[in-house]
Amino acid sequence: MLAWPAPLLPTLPGPGPVLRLFDTARGEVVATEPGRVARMYVCGITPYDATHLGHAATYLAFDLVNRVWRDAGHAVHYVQNVTDIDDPLLERAERDGEDWIVLGMRETALFREDMTALRVLPPEDYVGAVAAIPAIVARVETLLDEGLAYVLDDGTGDVYHDVSQAPGFGEESGYDPATMLALSAERGGDPDRPGKRNRLDPLLWRGRREGEPSWPGPRGIDGRPGWHIECATIALDTIGMGFDVQGGGSDLVFPHHEYSAVHAEALAGTKPFARAYVHAAMIGLHGEKMSKSRGNLVFVSKLRGEGVDPMAVRLALLSGHYRTDRAWTPDLLSAAEGRLATWRRAAALPAGAPAAPVLAGLRERLADDLDSPGAIAAVDAWAAATLSGDGETEEGAPAMVADAVDALLGVQLQEG
Repeated sequence: MLAWPAPLLPTLPGPGPVLRLFDTARGEVVATEPGRVARMYVCGITPYDATHLGHAATYLAFDLVNRVWRDAGHAVHYVQNVTDIDDPLLERAERDGEDWIVLGMRETALFREDMTALRVLPPEDYVGAVAAIPAIVARVETLLDEGLAYVLDDGTGDVYHDVSQAPGFGEESGYDPATMLALSAERGGDPDRPGKRNRLDPLLWRGRREGEPSWPGPRGIDGRPGWHIECATIALDTIGMGFDVQGGGSDLVFPHHEYSAVHAEALAGTKPFARAYVHAAMIGLHGEKMSKSRGNLVFVSKLRGEGVDPMAVRLALLSGHYRTDRAWTPDLLSAAEGRLATWRRAAALPAGAPAAPVLAGLRERLADDLDSPGAIAAVDAWAAATLSGDGETEEGAPAMVADAVDALLGVQLQEG
């Protein structure tokens, strides 16, 4: 599957510092320690609707990870999936009387357009669940062969992973069984289904149902894959075990990231699936989390259609820390538009306040668990000093600062 075009990334003088991120599994900020190639997997969209600002905030957070690693001298192998077969997609297609394939392709194309406009660095591997089905079937077969999975004895052909045989189950989220049961019921699981060995056993393969698409599956059972084994398989087949960062929204801590790790670690016979689990907070509107189920969405494409500069959207979302739940308001966007205009005025001048302190400040703040508000404050201070004309000035500093803002924050201040 094609991703989107990569924006040009300016080269900055010298390497940036080591990136430190909050690891959900350890409950603390830790140093990332990639090799020459940093490896990151970020869970992608289920393409049944347009990209809303909650999606955008998540992908912007991991875009910062990508940029900070590259600035520190690492190549980055970034993988993202597209869940182009799942219940929400089929339900939306049925509701609207539309072919599910056409719906998925259209919304995936719109997502690419939104990511291009927001200047998000694309993944090296952009993999759809449908394309990965043969590999997923092979993984499910392996789990069945090793006695780690079972076919439910009710004639449906549904296959579940037996988590009682997963000694590391619960280590990624840190949740107790009661919390996991509640979240499983809330987030697409089926803890009360009869016949399961354990209420928290996750679905690996869903046997064919009338009116649903299906593919040849394990043990000759036609059907379609479960959600969690999709990401486990794609990650194993692209970047392998022990990659540096597993990323996504905070609503993926459980069940998705917990189960993806359980599946992958059972298949590989080793740990860890990821060396750090990093989660972006939720964006709210009118006091509630922005989500499709609530219908309180602000779409990136709609803002673009109204003539809003995508760089202002990017700045507005980065003005809050990625781990802090925050609200989208008209004032937030208005402030970002004003900030963008100020930065661009300063960047257009031939001389300005010295650039080196700004670059150092940007690097320091972003390397400290992606402190984008602190990084923005450093540029604010530089722009104010430059536009006031007070203090020391330096020829060419505005162009250097524009490059730093572009490379590290992903905000384009100058054309070309």
